Amino acid sequence: MLSRKGIIPEEYVLTRLAEDPTEPSWLLFAMAWWLIAFAHGDLAPIEGAGEPCVTSIHSFSSAFLFSIEVQVTIGFGGRMVTEECPLAILVLIVQNIVGLMINAIMLGCIFMKTAQAHRRAETLIFSKHAVIALRHGRLCFMLRVGDLRKSMIISATIHMQVVRKTTSPEGEVVPLHQVDIPMENGVGGNSIFLVAPLIIYHVIDANSPLYDLAPGDLHHHQDLEIIVILEGVVETTGITTQARTSYLADEILWGQRFVPIVAEEDGRYSVDYSKFGNTIKVPTPLCTARQLDEDRSLLDALTLASARGPLRKRSMAVAKAKPRFSISPDSLS
Repeated sequence: MLSRKGIIPEEYVLTRLAEDPTEPSWLLFAMAWWLIAFAHGDLAPIEGAGEPCVTSIHSFSSAFLFSIEVQVTIGFGGRMVTEECPLAILVLIVQNIVGLMINAIMLGCIFMKTAQAHRRAETLIFSKHAVIALRHGRLCFMLRVGDLRKSMIISATIHMQVVRKTTSPEGEVVPLHQVDIPMENGVGGNSIFLVAPLIIYHVIDANSPLYDLAPGDLHHHQDLEIIVILEGVVETTGITTQARTSYLADEILWGQRFVPIVAEEDGRYSVDYSKFGNTIKVPTPLCTARQLDEDRSLLDALTLASARGPLRKRSMAVAKAKPRFSISPDSLS
C-alpha cells in the first residue's frame, strides 16, 4: 500500500524539464544560418554575384532574428530562404522539426504537471481494515488515513457513505441504497487537517445506518459496503485531488483499535508507517449499538471484567514466580 519514492524527487525532474529554454536552439541555428551566409559570401555581397541563400542577412543579429522567425513560424517578413543553397533548405527543415519537438516536450511537461493530481492521490493511504470499538463509552466505526508526502493537502475533506441493499415499506428493492454517515470532528463539518495520520471515526448512534449492526453480521455474505472519499487541493499545483477506498463487511474488525504510530523524539514527532494498519484487541460489547443504548449494564459489566482481568493475571504470575536466590541450611548454622 505504501508507494516507493525514487532517489531524485519527481518534482525536481519535472521542474528541470520545464526550465529547458528554447534560446539555445535559436542561437545554435542562428550560428548555422550565419555560417551559411558567410560561406556563400552573403555577408559582404559583391555586385553582380548570384542570389543569396537567405535574403536580408547581413550580420549575426539578422541571422538570429531569422532563426526565431523560422522556429516560431511568425512569418519571414523581409528574410526568406531561396533556392540558391540546398544546404539552407535542409537546415530550414531540420529547424522546423526541432521546433516541433521542443513544443511537444513543453506541452508534455505541462500535461504531466497538471496530471500530478492523480499521482498525488496514490500517496494518500487508508488502513486495510476498519474497526469498531468503544470510544467515550459509545461504539464507533473507525479507520486510519495518512499522507506520505511532506507537501500538505489543503482544505481536505472526507466523506463516508454506507451502500447496502434495502427494501422499502412498499416492497421496492433498492440494490444500492446510499446513506451518508457523519464524521465526528471537533473542527466542524467534514474538514480535516492531515498533517499526520488521523483516525477518522463515526459514532454509531440512533441516527446511524450501522445502529443495528452486530458482530455476527461482519462476514463476506453480508451485503454491506462503506465507501470513504478523501478530497483536497494539492499545495504545489492548486489542483483538486481525490482518493477513495471502501470496506466490505468482512474487512471491518469488531473489538479492535489501531495502535499508536506517532511518537515524540528529541522534541520532534515521528511517524512509524510500518504499523499504519496494525490493530490490537480491546474489550468491546458483543452487541449492537441499539442493544447497548437500551441496556447500559452491558458496558458496566465489560468495564468490571476488564478491570479484574489484569489483576488475576498478575496474581497468577506472582504465585508462579521463583526466587532469584536461596538460603542454604549451612549458612544458618
